[in-house]
Amino acid sequence: MNVDLTVVWAFLIAFAVFAYVVLDGFDLGLGMLFAVAPEKRDRDVMMNSVAPVWDGNETWLVLGGGGLFAAFPLAYALVLPALYAPIIAMLLALIFRGVAFEFRWRTERWRGVWDFAFISGSAMASFSQGVALGALLQGIDVDMTTRSYAGGWFDWLTPFSVVTGIAVMTGYCLLGATWLVMKTEGDLQDRMRRLAWPFGLVTLGFIGIVSLWTPFLQDGYYNRWFTGWGIVLAVFVGAAVLFVAWRMFNSLTVHRHEYRPFLQAITLFALCFVGLGIAMWPYVVPVEVTIWDAAAPEKSQVFMLIGAVVLIPLILGYTAYAYWIFRGKIDPDAGYH
Repeated sequence: MNVDLTVVWAFLIAFAVFAYVVLDGFDLGLGMLFAVAPEKRDRDVMMNSVAPVWDGNETWLVLGGGGLFAAFPLAYALVLPALYAPIIAMLLALIFRGVAFEFRWRTERWRGVWDFAFISGSAMASFSQGVALGALLQGIDVDMTTRSYAGGWFDWLTPFSVVTGIAVMTGYCLLGATWLVMKTEGDLQDRMRRLAWPFGLVTLGFIGIVSLWTPFLQDGYYNRWFTGWGIVLAVFVGAAVLFVAWRMFNSLTVHRHEYRPFLQAITLFALCFVGLGIAMWPYVVPVEVTIWDAAAPEKSQVFMLIGAVVLIPLILGYTAYAYWIFRGKIDPDAGYH
């Protein structure tokens, strides 16, 4: 049986991106939620809930970016110049945030400054990721004669990309709030349970706005969703999103579950990711360059796949082990640092 390695690599990179969005998403959301938890004790508990795992979460960002460069070099060469500004802003924010994460434990006098840095770095990284997603979805101006980016420096900045940036920030706050419902107790848990409701409602609203807006950005999107079987897919994904959202809200308030809201929020992100994949397939640069147009030579794909077969299970293994070891509630009187 012949295996299309280009498709395999497309799914591997998509998996790495999704893993990053989920694992670092709740971490970034927790950073933004520092703004609504001004008490030092609450902030220490919040940070201790992610301290053992936060830096490992970003492994998936490196894997996704490196995989795109190696497996789809043309896409990398087109996307990077188009998104230089939001990508650089995201990377600087992640660095700034990481420094703040460590430094706030080492000082009392400047703790407020580093807390603000942690909040602002988390917000900027989240917003930049959403803007980059929106800019990619709305399309990149490509000169296929020279196989190069043909747009301007600020093409990424549009009303749609700003909306997707705010949407990602809101969704990450939902992940962060439900993570803290799972990991904390007492007043902090109750506060995050209350906050998860408005963040969930606003996230659901943004899902609807972006879903209705996207088909009118490109003819390819419109034809994918509103012709033939696309209509059935659109109805199915939309119904699934509403069902999962209803279950999440039900878990938060009626049954007051602790673990289920977080898992249901992740499922909500997964459904959005599936919808995004359906809309973009088979383009890696919508709607100009397909995955086959941008793919590296087959021998290169085979060589890299050997490494991926070894590396990805190792990453999954140590990630799962870390989360298992540090499972359960956070003791407010026992810090990780």
